[in-house]
Amino acid sequence: MHGFANPARFLRLARWLTPLLLIAGLIVTGATLTWALTSAPPERLQGDSAKILFVHVPAAWLGMGGWSALAIASLTELVWRHPLAAIAARAIALPGAWFSALCLATGSLWGRPAWGTWWVWDGRLTSMLVLLFLYLAYMALAEAADRDAGNGSGSGQSRIPAIFGLVGAINIPIIHYSVLWWNSLHQPPSISVGESAMAPVFLYGLLAAVIGFSLLFGGVVLARMRAILANAQAEARLRRRAMDQDFDDFGKRD
Repeated sequence: MHGFANPARFLRLARWLTPLLLIAGLIVTGATLTWALTSAPPERLQGDSAKILFVHVPAAWLGMGGWSALAIASLTELVWRHPLAAIAARAIALPGAWFSALCLATGSLWGRPAWGTWWVWDGRLTSMLVLLFLYLAYMALAEAADRDAGNGSGSGQSRIPAIFGLVGAINIPIIHYSVLWWNSLHQPPSISVGESAMAPVFLYGLLAAVIGFSLLFGGVVLARMRAILANAQAEARLRRRAMDQDFDDFGKRD
């Protein structure tokens, strides 16, 4: 892992891996969703409305998986002081928030014909909404910490986003087990280790959708990491130029 701690080495890898992930993700996701809309059979009980699972389920998994990755990056930042860990966590937060919002939106669209209502305050939906708020809070904390660090006054606050990322991970098992712990309109898990309650045609299509969206997620995270690094390098050059200019002006006055 520390072999990629060097930003230059990471950028060399990300330069070709980013477009590869994005292009592959677009191809797989586009093909899967096209098949789902045009060729996938209606579900036995819910009809064509069940096809929204090809977006809803990957969005839910990536919303949860995104925070899990953010928590791992936060732990790496706190324990091993990995130079790219904080950048990775910040890069994950925005796409993780988008997928969480997409999960909630598609869940409401699916819930209207399936449950007869757009929203219920049950364990699964409420904990997923909490996850979206956690993402938004993390991004606000990270922005404040980065701003203070740029002003030279954020040495003690720079670790607060990482601590928050770890604490927020408590919500992930709550989301996963909420349909088992509490009575809920939301159906229990259809896929578990070693078995599935889904018809093969839906299962394979869902796995393809998860792969496609995951490739897109990874490509977006790498692109954001590259952008954050480029911005940090540009700011460092500007500070050096400002310091050199101040030094020159000081020498001229003397």
